[in-house]
Amino acid sequence: MKTKQKMHIKVGDKVTVIAGSNKNKVGDVVKLYPYTGKIIVKGINLKFKHMKPVKENEVGEIQQIEAPIHHSNVKLNINES
Repeated sequence: MKTKQKMHIKVGDKVTVIAGSNKNKVGDVVKLYPYTGKIIVKGINLKFKHMKPVKENEVGEIQQIEAPIHHSNVKLNINES
Protein backbone atom coordinates (compact mmCIF):
# COMPACT_ATOMS: atom_id res chain seq x y z
CA MET A 1 0.00 0.00 0.00
CA LYS A 2 1.36 3.41 -0.95
CA THR A 3 1.58 6.14 1.64
CA LYS A 4 1.27 9.87 1.23
CA GLN A 5 4.34 11.97 1.93
CA LYS A 6 3.99 14.93 4.25
CA MET A 7 4.74 18.11 2.28
CA HIS A 8 5.55 21.56 3.62
CA ILE A 9 3.83 23.43 0.76
CA LYS A 10 0.35 23.76 -0.74
CA VAL A 11 -1.08 24.64 -4.15
CA GLY A 12 -0.77 28.38 -4.78
CA ASP A 13 2.31 28.90 -2.59
CA LYS A 14 5.24 30.89 -4.00
CA VAL A 15 8.44 28.82 -3.80
CA THR A 16 12.13 29.18 -4.64
CA VAL A 17 14.11 26.29 -6.13
CA ILE A 18 17.15 25.51 -3.96
CA ALA A 19 18.72 22.63 -5.94
CA GLY A 20 19.19 21.54 -9.54
CA SER A 21 19.52 23.34 -12.84
CA ASN A 22 16.72 25.80 -12.00
CA LYS A 23 18.32 26.96 -8.73
CA ASN A 24 17.21 30.38 -7.40
CA LYS A 25 14.18 30.58 -9.73
CA VAL A 26 10.81 31.54 -8.22
CA GLY A 27 7.36 30.26 -9.22
CA ASP A 28 3.91 29.28 -7.98
CA VAL A 29 2.96 25.69 -7.11
CA VAL A 30 0.39 24.44 -9.63
CA LYS A 31 -0.07 20.77 -8.68
CA LEU A 32 0.96 18.32 -5.94
CA TYR A 33 1.60 14.58 -6.25
CA PRO A 34 1.40 13.43 -2.59
CA TYR A 35 2.24 9.75 -3.21
CA THR A 36 5.49 10.49 -5.07
CA GLY A 37 6.39 13.68 -3.18
CA LYS A 38 6.69 15.72 -6.37
CA ILE A 39 5.25 19.09 -7.34
CA ILE A 40 4.78 21.14 -10.50
CA VAL A 41 5.92 24.76 -10.33
CA LYS A 42 4.77 27.24 -12.98
CA GLY A 43 7.63 28.22 -15.31
CA ILE A 44 10.18 25.86 -13.69
CA ASN A 45 11.80 22.66 -15.07
CA LEU A 46 10.49 23.08 -18.62
CA LYS A 47 10.88 20.04 -20.90
CA PHE A 48 10.07 19.51 -24.58
CA LYS A 49 7.51 16.89 -25.65
CA HIS A 50 7.34 15.87 -29.30
CA MET A 51 3.74 15.18 -30.32
CA LYS A 52 2.90 13.08 -33.37
CA PRO A 53 -0.10 14.03 -35.50
CA VAL A 54 -3.20 12.08 -34.44
CA LYS A 55 -5.43 12.76 -37.43
CA GLU A 56 -4.46 12.59 -41.08
CA ASN A 57 -4.60 16.34 -41.75
CA GLU A 58 -2.82 17.40 -38.51
CA VAL A 59 0.78 18.49 -38.20
CA GLY A 60 3.12 17.25 -35.48
CA GLU A 61 4.31 19.77 -32.91
CA ILE A 62 6.79 20.30 -30.11
CA GLN A 63 5.19 21.32 -26.81
CA GLN A 64 6.98 22.76 -23.81
CA ILE A 65 5.67 21.30 -20.55
CA GLU A 66 6.53 21.74 -16.87
CA ALA A 67 7.98 18.55 -15.41
CA PRO A 68 7.58 17.68 -11.72
CA ILE A 69 10.38 18.24 -9.19
CA HIS A 70 10.75 16.82 -5.68
CA HIS A 71 9.32 18.94 -2.88
CA SER A 72 12.61 18.81 -0.95
CA ASN A 73 14.28 20.85 -3.72
CA VAL A 74 12.14 23.94 -3.05
CA LYS A 75 11.66 26.31 -0.13
CA LEU A 76 8.66 28.42 0.74
CA ASN A 77 8.99 32.17 0.08
CA ILE A 78 8.06 33.84 3.35
CA ASN A 79 8.57 37.40 2.02
CA GLU A 80 5.97 36.94 -0.74
CA SER A 81 2.42 36.64 0.56
